Amino acid sequence: MLKKKLREMVREDVGVKDITTAFTPNKKVRAEIVAKEPCLIAGLLEVKVLFSLFNVKITNSTTDGTAARKNQRILSLLGNSHDILVVERTALNILSRMSGIASLTSEILQEARKDNPEIRIAATRKTTPLFGYFEKKAVNVAGGETHRLGLWDMILIKDNHLKLFKNIKQAVKKVKENTSPTDEVEIEASTARQVVEAAKAGVDIIMLDNFTPRRIRDAITLLEKNGLRKGVVLEASGGIKKETIREYVKTGVDVISLGILTNAAKAKDFSLKII
Repeated sequence: MLKKKLREMVREDVGVKDITTAFTPNKKVRAEIVAKEPCLIAGLLEVKVLFSLFNVKITNSTTDGTAARKNQRILSLLGNSHDILVVERTALNILSRMSGIASLTSEILQEARKDNPEIRIAATRKTTPLFGYFEKKAVNVAGGETHRLGLWDMILIKDNHLKLFKNIKQAVKKVKENTSPTDEVEIEASTARQVVEAAKAGVDIIMLDNFTPRRIRDAITLLEKNGLRKGVVLEASGGIKKETIREYVKTGVDVISLGILTNAAKAKDFSLKII
């Protein structure tokens, strides 16, 4: 799957052919990729696979999850100049985007764990079409969780699904009748009443959608009064930022999911130089 995605990326960039590189001599050269600013590196595995598809050898490399300094060399290459030049921008784009996401994820994790070392930070499905694998992988490199990779790997009953049923109990019953007992079921709740109803229905995870910290604490209190808190994982989601993350951690939720990890991270700057 990864090789297929990488080939398609290069194909999109090259088109019929790289008309500039075609005019240059094709020489065996050494090259290096340098981080132009401090960041947490992510995407090296994918870039290594990409270069291998074009018979470019990796002669020296750091590893994903490494904190890079400004102007630090992170990858050394050996191969034909035409092959390196054709792949250059695709490789840098992958590294830039993934390292930006990993860096932001790491920053948010560090901030969140000031109040709870066990808090889990997760991405959402707010990803770039066809690039979701790379964005989710970057979150994972930094210590975050991918949540759902797609619609196929976890049951999440959202508000639009619930509108097709009479109530939460009916929706959960329908799901459990058609899935394995080992499949986790998550449901999105928008009120404290729905939180309690979902817990009574036997879901594994409840997403507190767009709850303020105060409303989350109220919902947890209600669950505790009904003896339901220990039976579910609580996930806060919706509009949460780095600046407000600690307020949500202090509520006592188990997981916090943030769309900003994948849709608002600033790409990091890298360069490739033939040496």
